[in-house]
Amino acid sequence: MRRDYTARGALLETDLAADWQTQFEAWFTDATAFGLPEPNAMIVGTATPAGRPSSRTVLLKECDERGFVFFTNYGSRKGRELAVNPYASLVFPWFPMQRQVLVAGAVRRVTRAETAEYFASRPRGSQLGAWASPQSSVLPDRAAVEAGLAAAEERFGEGPVPAPEHWGGFRIEPETVEFWQGRSNRLHDRLRFRRTEEGSWVVERLAP
Repeated sequence: MRRDYTARGALLETDLAADWQTQFEAWFTDATAFGLPEPNAMIVGTATPAGRPSSRTVLLKECDERGFVFFTNYGSRKGRELAVNPYASLVFPWFPMQRQVLVAGAVRRVTRAETAEYFASRPRGSQLGAWASPQSSVLPDRAAVEAGLAAAEERFGEGPVPAPEHWGGFRIEPETVEFWQGRSNRLHDRLRFRRTEEGSWVVERLAP
């Protein structure tokens, strides 16, 4: 199953943008143009205060100089873990392009206004689903999911569906953003933007 990465080029310091956001936007544009399915899919890693990790795939909904935003049920496993251990990692696994982007940093909830604005843009079915599902809870069967949806449909009828208080966004404020480009013989290029204690950014090459 091993593949030798030879076809997608290199990532040298001279290729890198001046800041992580510009570099990420350039690579994200490349991933979209490449035709990757859901290039905004990212693996989010969280952990309990005792250090027990968990990971799952979610969708990036916003990226700017402040960081990377996704939305979820605050009562889900990731929501509960971020409430008590507000740090996370992200991985964008763009394997067909022989690229990855790896992010780590502190996490904060976005404002309720930001949550409400995004929630209003969601399809109605997704809005109802946010009310219907007690995410990560143990359920007896699929019928419980359908019952939750039916209850939400009855509750809101044909009217607007507001964002639940238990649902909203998280923003990962990056402390490191690594750009990984596959190379031959496992000697990959790894260039990392790292925020210093003074708040400036430095670029470091990591050993493959």
